[in-house]
Amino acid sequence: MTPQPATHEVLIVGAGPAGLTLAIDLAQRGVACHVVEATDERGVNPRCNTTSARSMEIFRRLGLAEEIRRAGLPADYPTSIQYRTTLSGEEIFRIDLPSSGDVLAGVGQDGWPTPEPQHRISQLYLEPILERHARRFPGLTLERGTRLVELRQYDDHVDAVVETAGKRRALHCAYVVGCDGAQSAVRRQLGIRYEGVDAIQQFVSTFVRSPELGRLAARDRAWTYWTYGRRIASLIAIDGKSLWLNHVAFAPGHDTENEDPEQLLRESVGASVEHEVLGVVRWTGRRLVAERYRTGRVFLAGDAAHIWIPVGGFGMNAGIQDAATLGWMLAAVRRGWAPPELLDAYEQERKPVGEQFATAVGAQARTSFADVSPDIHRGDAEGERARAEFAERLAISEPHRYSPDGFSFGYHYAGSPLVVGGEDQAVITMGDYQDRARPGFRLPHVWFDDGRSVFDVLGPGFTLLRTDPHAAVTPWTLAARELGIPLTVVDLPGRWPDRYPAELLLVRPDQHVAWMGGSDAAPGELLHTVTGRVPAHQR
Repeated sequence: MTPQPATHEVLIVGAGPAGLTLAIDLAQRGVACHVVEATDERGVNPRCNTTSARSMEIFRRLGLAEEIRRAGLPADYPTSIQYRTTLSGEEIFRIDLPSSGDVLAGVGQDGWPTPEPQHRISQLYLEPILERHARRFPGLTLERGTRLVELRQYDDHVDAVVETAGKRRALHCAYVVGCDGAQSAVRRQLGIRYEGVDAIQQFVSTFVRSPELGRLAARDRAWTYWTYGRRIASLIAIDGKSLWLNHVAFAPGHDTENEDPEQLLRESVGASVEHEVLGVVRWTGRRLVAERYRTGRVFLAGDAAHIWIPVGGFGMNAGIQDAATLGWMLAAVRRGWAPPELLDAYEQERKPVGEQFATAVGAQARTSFADVSPDIHRGDAEGERARAEFAERLAISEPHRYSPDGFSFGYHYAGSPLVVGGEDQAVITMGDYQDRARPGFRLPHVWFDDGRSVFDVLGPGFTLLRTDPHAAVTPWTLAARELGIPLTVVDLPGRWPDRYPAELLLVRPDQHVAWMGGSDAAPGELLHTVTGRVPAHQR
């Protein structure tokens, strides 16, 4: 009996940032997909409030970066971080960072390691932009109020049983991706467990509307105010005016049910302010990674694959990275220019990154929530000394949290079977990266004289960058044509030998370097390897 064909090429469960990014990426690559989201409306709480530089680079590739950068805080609002005894108390330390207007104007861009610096934007504003763009694609459909009930896997497709308004139906899909968060129905259907630390901190997060709080903060504007009243808290500007999020941290075993959000806000501000509570969430910061990212034709991405304490928004941004990696792989297989075996590399590439991110984020959280002397609140010389000593500690622990270039540009797939020439690497850290092309790493950015970034000239498939005009590229184009692999050839000026130290660089669709070398390479074998094929001599 002939199996029933898939109704949908890819079913994405979950319409958060990871799911919507994946859907847009697939649609742009010509892969039809259907997104189901269990909720009818988005939650009221802001959740993540930072889009990393790497995520912004991905959004640039998808044509979304400028619109996203114009949303969120006002264009002239600084994205600085302040550390204070309370909002109305003494300053301890600060990290001054530019406004989105400065970034759009290119202020200081010559020294940027990226064409798209990180952007402070709440998910309240990010998700509607992503959803609006997703709904514009003719091959992309999105259904809210529909939850996953069951998955049934077969050799050539997956049946997903979904429920809408009490009515169930089966969707026949070639592949399914669970982007449905920490309580993932997809992950539970697969029987995949999380591994790691189940509780690092407890939190009470209160979302408020308070013009008075906005006026108080306007005396010295910042995106986030860390406060050290009776408890450690972070007060985050959502719209730069009246909307604020107050995160208060507690020990992992603390019962937060009796904590009064109103009192917690007074402690953070150091005074009572008129406000309206829009939402309160009591939650646990964890450090967990799924034991597997895939079973058969079903994959996990975003919080369904990894959750950890929200330091710097790394969870959401790692999910966007998951989507960028899985997107090109699924498209390559569905469009027929790579075999299904290519998909084996998704877990091999992303799971080690998730595990290393989890470890680094957990270590950062322990440092950030270290003991603080109560003397910082004193108004005498002892208070000044205590604040100065604390500032010295913050100067070491905090800058990488808020400019985590290692997480944006230092993560890699050097050990991937799709990368040729990758070497053993040190553990990923928040701050460390080399602005030099290496196999498995994201291609370093440079500006061209005409104002374009090197990312702007990369093709939608693989790109062969040539830094030496004498290096032969015809063997590559012939081999790619024979294999049906989309390949764009781009000549680069040879004035960046330290950044691109090879005659030829083969760049993947997700902007990571697959191989570097010279004209003596064997293009056919290399293209077999980087697309998951078995080279002819190994068959």
